[in-house]
Amino acid sequence: MAAAMVVGGGGKDRSSPGGGGAPQVDTGKYVRYTPEQVEALERVYSECPKPSSLRRQQLIRECPILSNIEPKQIKVWFQNRRCREKQRKEASRLQTVNRKLTAMNKLLMEENDRLQKQVSRLVYENGYMRQQLHNPSVATTDTSCESVVTSGQHHQQQNAAAPRPQRDANNPAGLLAIAEETLAEFLSKATGTAVDWVQMVGMKPGPDSIGIIAVSHNCSGVAARACGLVSLEPTKVAEILKDRPSWYRDCRCVDILHVIPTGNGGTIELIYMQTYAPTTLAAPRDFWTLRYTSGLEDGSLVICERSLTQSTGGPSGPNTPNFVRAEVLPSGYLIRPCEGGGSMIHIVDHVDLDAWSVPEVLRPLYESPKILAQKTTIAALRHIRQIAHESSGEMPYGGGRQPAVLRTFSQRLSRGFNDAVNGFPDDGWSLMSSDGSEDVTIAINSSPNKLVGSHVNSSQLFSAIGGGILCAKASMLLQNVPPALLVRFLREHRSEWADPGVDAYSAAALRASPYAVPGLRASGFMGSQVILPLAHTLEHEEFLEVIRLEGHSLCHDEVVLSRDMYLLQLCSGVDENAAGACAQLVFAPIDESFADDAPLLPSGFRVIPLDAKTDPPSGTRTLDLASTLEVGSGGTTRASSDASSTCNTRSVLTIAFQFSYENHLRESVAAMARQYVRTVVASVQRVAMAIAPSRLGGQLEMKQTPGSPEAHTLARWIGRSYRFHTGAELLRADTQCTDASLKALWQHSDSIMCCSLKAAPVFTFANQAGLDMLETTLIALQDISLEKILDDDGRKALCTEYPKIMQQGFAYLPGGVCVSSMGRPVSYEQAVAWKVLSDDDTPHCLAFMFVNWSFV
Repeated sequence: MAAAMVVGGGGKDRSSPGGGGAPQVDTGKYVRYTPEQVEALERVYSECPKPSSLRRQQLIRECPILSNIEPKQIKVWFQNRRCREKQRKEASRLQTVNRKLTAMNKLLMEENDRLQKQVSRLVYENGYMRQQLHNPSVATTDTSCESVVTSGQHHQQQNAAAPRPQRDANNPAGLLAIAEETLAEFLSKATGTAVDWVQMVGMKPGPDSIGIIAVSHNCSGVAARACGLVSLEPTKVAEILKDRPSWYRDCRCVDILHVIPTGNGGTIELIYMQTYAPTTLAAPRDFWTLRYTSGLEDGSLVICERSLTQSTGGPSGPNTPNFVRAEVLPSGYLIRPCEGGGSMIHIVDHVDLDAWSVPEVLRPLYESPKILAQKTTIAALRHIRQIAHESSGEMPYGGGRQPAVLRTFSQRLSRGFNDAVNGFPDDGWSLMSSDGSEDVTIAINSSPNKLVGSHVNSSQLFSAIGGGILCAKASMLLQNVPPALLVRFLREHRSEWADPGVDAYSAAALRASPYAVPGLRASGFMGSQVILPLAHTLEHEEFLEVIRLEGHSLCHDEVVLSRDMYLLQLCSGVDENAAGACAQLVFAPIDESFADDAPLLPSGFRVIPLDAKTDPPSGTRTLDLASTLEVGSGGTTRASSDASSTCNTRSVLTIAFQFSYENHLRESVAAMARQYVRTVVASVQRVAMAIAPSRLGGQLEMKQTPGSPEAHTLARWIGRSYRFHTGAELLRADTQCTDASLKALWQHSDSIMCCSLKAAPVFTFANQAGLDMLETTLIALQDISLEKILDDDGRKALCTEYPKIMQQGFAYLPGGVCVSSMGRPVSYEQAVAWKVLSDDDTPHCLAFMFVNWSFV
């Protein structure tokens, strides 16, 4: 039966006059197409949805079956075909959104029911406690209230009080009993009220949100819970979640020692897992667990897990030296299919990390459910969403590489940095003798091929005459410094802390001709850095990039420095609103080829927030953590104390730098690395002092050199002197409020900066616009002289007006061009210079204001 169709698939149509508009209804004739004609048009449409006039005419010539169709009608057919395609895509998108909203509504209704049960239980418990307080004679052994004895803590206490006999791994029935108990306890946490969950701030549900995230409150150990939607089928989700090393960055290895099928179609696995320590100051953790995978009657998949201990029963697991055995309390994943495709996931992570075995100052790392949520629970959900997004085909490739390849680079950088921080002996690491100071630890690996892996081409990295890897690492405590802000600064201002000679040494290790071990210099070539994005995760919490360091040699002996150098860099955790998130900057030198199997020696910084606590103030905002800890035989610690205390936010910074070496240069490389890390630590301390918010809550407190006035006082002097000399107001703020004056000065649209009254004036202060114009920071500002930024005309104008400035107190300078610290020209309409007077009317400094400046 021959089919026929109308132009556009069902109506009278004509094209718009321009040929590119939407088709409109025409009162003209119908044009019917045979199936053969439609097939020919569809073939062309699949190759070119919008053919040109010449292509349409060529189509008519090449296809005799279209010879009876006018070119105008062919044009209308393609217009309508594109319109139908667009409508189909929009309808599909709306259906997808509707399915997400339906599933999210179901999830929220279930969460609401769970919260109502939790409220009822708490109200009952509250009434029960009130009754006991007002009537002490009531017997306390009454257990008629189920809620009193069914909380998670009571369950755990009862289980701990009744140890079970050992169950052998060869006894499936005994292990199945443990598995079923684990399943029941996990479901009571995932969908019940066994744990009091508190929703994390900022985690609002919605069709495009990551899901509902909650953390435990007053329970044994620490726990986190997540509920979310993903566009993958349950079996695929289960496969991803069980591959823990692919998404859990702290996982070192997972060994499945026994696999036992169960009669109900499930699987029991006995698993030994090792995890990395986050800092150099604590031991890594390992786990011995039973994992149970099974299906439920409603079609859901469950993967639940718990540690096998003396209280739970089961076989004993392997013991590894230098690891602390931690415990997984009933945890897991509930994966439910959604109508129309996709899955609804419930994740529960509940662990006891044996916090008492670490120094007291570090215990928040092991006692914070927010940190657990960010590192494990949210990481799992984000990884699944990322895989789903990549599977949709909508994600662009970076640098011509597929997302899976780029994700492998990210995993290798993170894993290499973790290996460096931990320095496991079974990877070949051993400690070098110290130089008498314990602030920097030096470890060497003379078997680097074991560490790098057989899949990596390491011939470039290690000389045939013998060599290895050397790692210099240190940890310190930061006070009042937001981790995200610090890492973002270190990423954007590499010149503030990095030594170009050390970068050149690391880059030269990838080339045929080695570069001599450098001596650290206070100054060197300052080539700019160019950030080349490669990839980022769906929510931009992590991004991979290539850094090009542009080299400029200073003399003929430094030809190697004139070559551009490249770093592969991974940055994560720069969202200041993510509670408990670890901020990290990890990088490794690469060569221009950037091969998939290129060897990587990652170095970098990791900043982990500690919960806010009352802590004694110290002379500086940063402390060498290793030197402030005193570990006793029982594992307890104490920190130095002062007379007074104040509430500070704290975080732990871990630094690790890796270098390749040849055997005959090992001692020289070790000395260089030790000194370099000390230099980096000092630079980070200066940066931390500059960016740390004021204890009064403002972020505008400028750190001045000793003997200089406070920022508030300087702001008042600048505004008062300008008004005294010119008769005009500079700062539109309440002069009685020092905070308002400083804020107005800092946010002034024109560039305002102060320089010293010396023979060679250098800048001592600049507002935000001034720092932007000079392309510098408050730390590096004092290294910039006034003469350096002015061109010849500007210097001549200043010399001419300088006597007038000193006599009358101010002068107007003509517009012109100056130069930023990075060498970029900056134009300005006018400059004002005036003398800043202190409270006793003595000259303190000179102030300059560059009006309406812009980069040329």
